[in-house]
Amino acid sequence: MPTSWTSLETNSTDEWWDVVDAEGSPTGRTYRRGAANWPSGFFHLIVAVCIQREDGAVLLTQRAATKEFPFGWEFPGGSALSGETSRQAASRELGEETGVEIPPSVLTPIDRFVEAAALLDFYTAHAPANTELRLQQSEVMAAEWVPLEEVDRRLCAGLMADPWSARLDALWPLARQALRIVR
Repeated sequence: MPTSWTSLETNSTDEWWDVVDAEGSPTGRTYRRGAANWPSGFFHLIVAVCIQREDGAVLLTQRAATKEFPFGWEFPGGSALSGETSRQAASRELGEETGVEIPPSVLTPIDRFVEAAALLDFYTAHAPANTELRLQQSEVMAAEWVPLEEVDRRLCAGLMADPWSARLDALWPLARQALRIVR
């Protein structure tokens, strides 16, 4: 049975993460989101998906006003839940936040970005034909299909959610290259 760094007082709305090592391998321990005392030297897995339409536009979402980094733009994503693979989490988060259903197997991995206590796996995918968005209002206040250059412009203008500045410095050139190859 996995061990946890939190108390046994939980409820059904608790979000549990696997604690992973620097390579992203589960340690057998779990952590309840928001609990104190994150274990030093360990990580949790987060994911994001850059989804592209046939015309080349990519989907950006704007964080809800009640979220950390409110009103910032980002790629859809979030935390992997305990027991999920990176691809499963990316597929689930994309579906929850935008209503776009992409099977985990068709997500193309771009790279992993290492943060202080998280590993971000970044994916690309093609939007299904006739994609309609259904935004999760508690997470996403708006969404826009934008040309690749608009991502650069929003990054330079400081419109992306704060964590995305360093993430995109590292990941965006690789993602742009992957998106151009498959178009």
